Amino acid sequence: MSVDSSEVTKLAELARIAISDETLQDVTERLGNVLELVDQLQLVDTAGIAPLAHPLDEVQRLRADDVTEQNQREAFQNIAPQVEDGLYLVPKVID
Repeated sequence: MSVDSSEVTKLAELARIAISDETLQDVTERLGNVLELVDQLQLVDTAGIAPLAHPLDEVQRLRADDVTEQNQREAFQNIAPQVEDGLYLVPKVID
C-alpha cells in the first residue's frame, strides 16, 4: 500500500501533529515502508496456527500473603497535620 503526501498531511492534521514541509517526504516514505511490511505479513499463511495470547505460558509465582510489618497507625496519626476520629483530614482540592 502506498501513501502520498496529501494523506500524511491529512492524518497529521487529524492527529494534531505538526509535520514541517522539510520532513513531510521522509515521514511519507517511512509510513509507506511500515505499510509495505504489514502487507508482507498479511501474505503469510497462518491457517492451522493457534493465536498466541502470551509468549510465556508460565504461572506467576506469588509470595505468601503474610503480615510482615507492625501496626504503626498511632505513630502515623500523631505526626499527621490534621486527624479526626482516626481519619486524616486533607484540604479540599475539587469544588
